[in-house]
Amino acid sequence: MIDITLENFQTELIEGSMTTPVLLDIWAEWCGPCKQLGPVLEKLEVEYGGRFTLAKLDADKVPQISQQLSQMFGVRSIPFCVMFKGGQPVDGFVGAVPADQVRAFLDKHVPGADELEAAEHEEAAQDALAEGDTEGALEKLQHAVATDPANDDARFDYVKLLLQQGRTDDAKVAFAPVIAKASAVRRFDALQRWMEALDFAAPAAGGAPTMADAEARIAADKRDFQARFDRARLLMAVQRWTDAMDELLDILMRDKGWNEDLARKTYIAILEIIEPPKPKVADGQIPPDDPTVATYRRRLSSVVLS
Repeated sequence: MIDITLENFQTELIEGSMTTPVLLDIWAEWCGPCKQLGPVLEKLEVEYGGRFTLAKLDADKVPQISQQLSQMFGVRSIPFCVMFKGGQPVDGFVGAVPADQVRAFLDKHVPGADELEAAEHEEAAQDALAEGDTEGALEKLQHAVATDPANDDARFDYVKLLLQQGRTDDAKVAFAPVIAKASAVRRFDALQRWMEALDFAAPAAGGAPTMADAEARIAADKRDFQARFDRARLLMAVQRWTDAMDELLDILMRDKGWNEDLARKTYIAILEIIEPPKPKVADGQIPPDDPTVATYRRRLSSVVLS
């Protein structure tokens, strides 16, 4: 629990809520209902185990803040509780409401225990990858997805790592629950295009297309865009990402809208796949862009906008 003052308002409430939701309890010493609600909130802070931070503000000692929030929400009485998330007040309630009602309010805004556990697994997976422990990262990402199936970031990282390791069948199983999202979520669309490229390059009964075949067709006709696209998919299948984007750029330079924008969409999918996690930086600093991703984004922009 934190006592909010004019001095720590910015750091504890505004900046603090950027990472963990903060419930601000506006109260006063003379207020009977405030004294009823206070212990309820303190017990819930313990019960929720760090999923939100409880902050208290004495309306008589810091009227500047309490009055501003009261005007913002059109409230004239206390106790008055305001939920801060992402540095902003997003919701509130008035009065000494029962614990069950406060829980219902909290559950609308506070991440569930499974979400926090999954996020911890995901962060541990990124640390493992940074140390070169691919198997450890896969295990932690698998736990993250199992713990919180709605964690799209963890699922993307898990499927991507499986594909990088050549475990295509396992990747398809992990991807299946979100396949319907591929049309709306760019990162899932990227994974689906990668898997389609792998299927395209896989040996089949009639024989898989070969790089030599595609290159021969291109040599015969530089405007054979289907041959260029086939070559790009074959390059994707073996994770030669920049070579694949170079081939797609050749299509775009000659025909920007070829085949209902297929070359551009595939190029963007590759950018999604190759972009690494942002490195950790000190507070207030902006993590640097990956140089390869930045370069190929600029190339795409120059071609599309020319």
